[in-house]
Formats: sequence, structure tokens, C-alpha cells
Amino acid sequence: MRYLLTALLISGALALPAAADEKVVPVEKAIYHWPVFSNEHVMVLRVVFPPGKGSNYHLHSLDQIGVLVEAAQNEGQELGKEPVMGRPGTRGNVGFTEYSKKPFTHRSTNKAQTPFHNVVIGLLRPQPSGFTPAARDVAGYTQLFDNHRARAWRLVLEPGQSAAPITHKAPGIRIVVDGGEIAEVIAGEPDRGQWLRLGDFYWQEPGTTRGIRNTGTSRVELVEVELK
Repeated sequence: MRYLLTALLISGALALPAAADEKVVPVEKAIYHWPVFSNEHVMVLRVVFPPGKGSNYHLHSLDQIGVLVEAAQNEGQELGKEPVMGRPGTRGNVGFTEYSKKPFTHRSTNKAQTPFHNVVIGLLRPQPSGFTPAARDVAGYTQLFDNHRARAWRLVLEPGQSAAPITHKAPGIRIVVDGGEIAEVIAGEPDRGQWLRLGDFYWQEPGTTRGIRNTGTSRVELVEVELK
């Protein structure tokens, strides 16, 4: 009877959601989540899961923007719940989540045969700072979202294509989804060439007016965000 009771207790424990008592860490301390840039406005994390790898339990508490630059299929598990297999990701997907209103604790594991690579922009200020991003009504830019925290666009340029000049009215960040060779065009200055790699990102201060020309042989896709 004693052995039977012990077996039942063990089997009951195994039936509970895995690691429900595991220590929860802030997202910037989670496995495979690496802080790579920060200033007074943002904290940028590079999140890369090799195939079969993933994070420990971690807490999201900042409003955040995520740009998926390498897609996979992740299994997620909220603390105290059973794992749930997510849908396959889509490269270039851009999402905004208001975690400051509803913090979220989970862990995630890459179940695909390809890497999962997400660039996560945490908004450090609890409220908007009062910036007003301007519209980008020029060919090439597609607005992705416009909410109380930020405004985001996608820019796609085929070889030889250009985007007319726009003016940054607010600080922000550029994330590279498809890399290549571009030139930034600023009136009165020599064109400035850049070689962009997948997953690269660049902080951009307000006040600059510049155009972009694809000077390479491959398609370039960028996501640009301006803060409010």
C-alpha cells in the first residue's frame, strides 16, 4: 500500500504542468534573450533560438515591438499551464504588445529545424514621450501600425529602386529583414553607402531628411519605427 501511494503521488506530480515552480526572470535575463542596445527610450533584445532550444520562464512587463527576421514554429507555455504549439511564424511579421497593462510570464521552445530570430524593442518609458511621427506618403513605404506608443512602416526596394526623402520627426529604429546594399541620400551631402545584414538594426535620431536607393543586386526590406 505504501509503494502504491508513493507511485500515485509521483504520477500525480508528473501530470502537473512542467516546472511550475521554476524561478521567473525578467525577459532581458532569459536564456537566448540578449540585450544588445539601450538608451533612455528603448531596450533592444536579440532573441535567437537554435532548432530544439528555447527559453526558461521569463516575465514581459514593458510594452514591446517585435520584428521576426527568421521564422520557426515555437511551443509556448504559460506558467502553471500546459504547453501549446504555436502556428508557424512569418518572416517580416511585426507585432506590438501592451505588456505594461497585462504582464505575461511564459517560456518558449523552437520546435522547427530552422532558427527562430526575433528583434524585440522594449519601450522603457511607461507613457508616450510626446513625439509626433510624420506620415510617409511616398512610394515604397507601407504603414504597419499607428498607436499611442509608436508608428511603424515597412520599406521594400528592389535593385535600382529608390524611396523619396522623408523627415524623421521622432526618434526611432530601423530593423533589417532582407539585407543588401543601399545608399542614403541627403541633400547637400555625398551619398552614403551601407551594407545591411539580416537582423541588423540602427537607432535614428529625429531631424534628418533622407532618401534611400537600393544600389545592390538583391531585394532590401526594412522595418522602421518612430516613437511617440
